[in-house]
Amino acid sequence: MTLRPEFMAKTLIFAGIAAFIVSVIAGRLIIPVLRRIKAGQTEREDGPESHLKKAGTPVMGGFIFLISSTLVGLFFIKDCKEMIPMLILTWVFAGIGFIDDYIKVVLKRSLGLRAWQKLVLQTIAATAFSLYLYFMDGYEFSSLIPFMAGKSVNFGVFSVPICVFIIVGTANGSNFTDGVDGLESSVTTAILGFLLAIGLVLKSDLPVVCAVFMGSLMGFLVYNVYKAKVFMGDTGSLALGGLVSGIALLLHLELFLPIIAVIYFVEVLSVIIQVLYFKATHGKRIFRMTPIHHHFELGGWTETKVVYMFTLVTILLCAVSFALFV
Repeated sequence: MTLRPEFMAKTLIFAGIAAFIVSVIAGRLIIPVLRRIKAGQTEREDGPESHLKKAGTPVMGGFIFLISSTLVGLFFIKDCKEMIPMLILTWVFAGIGFIDDYIKVVLKRSLGLRAWQKLVLQTIAATAFSLYLYFMDGYEFSSLIPFMAGKSVNFGVFSVPICVFIIVGTANGSNFTDGVDGLESSVTTAILGFLLAIGLVLKSDLPVVCAVFMGSLMGFLVYNVYKAKVFMGDTGSLALGGLVSGIALLLHLELFLPIIAVIYFVEVLSVIIQVLYFKATHGKRIFRMTPIHHHFELGGWTETKVVYMFTLVTILLCAVSFALFV
């Protein structure tokens, strides 16, 4: 059911404010629990010196915005048929991240899940969602082409594999972005703002999902801005990557992701480039440290400057994409 325009604005405002309030309350309850189970962050000694002070800060704080988004989102099931599948996708990726976080910070096994184990679990989850889209009534695998006035492309038999690649890639880009106080939350809030705006233009119900998660993330930011009292961990960052990719796919905006979520992709590409160059040159590096936000930190940028600049880039690219879309 699509909400009439006169109700949509009120619904979005209510959803965002309610999610923000519930998220702030959830933070007051969840952070002490994380401290009690000693779910504390371990910092790399070769990283920025300022990060060493963060050792012991609670991780798995992603549950704060996940729980608040779910509690508020359930009130909008009748108005937004996509709410349930989006919550399921988000929680499945959150579950993968939680397993990794739990092994690392509670069981104190520093490696957590192996890279291949995370990739397999993410691929299974992404495949399941892609097949859900394939069998969903009324959904067509067509992707709107950026800056081409409503033109779209259909990838035919490659649609499901491409969807899987998009979901897994976005989730990992989101995961690598989480490494500076408030960075992942701020960048993702800006991306969700773009998806909300385009959803309104396309007369979709998905703006309700966006509003709920934007409100929850802003509530989480109360505790996550510098100096952070809690980190979202893989629990939160993988969940947000799944959420963003899922909404983009439902709106046929997946080809916009490299633009609006450029920070995600630059972060993960910096890691790939660093590893390949390191192996090819037997120990040399292109960047001071990856993911790339650490490169800027080691170059003298403060954490707040990194967050400000990366979020500003995201907002500008989202604004340009929206202006050219409409």
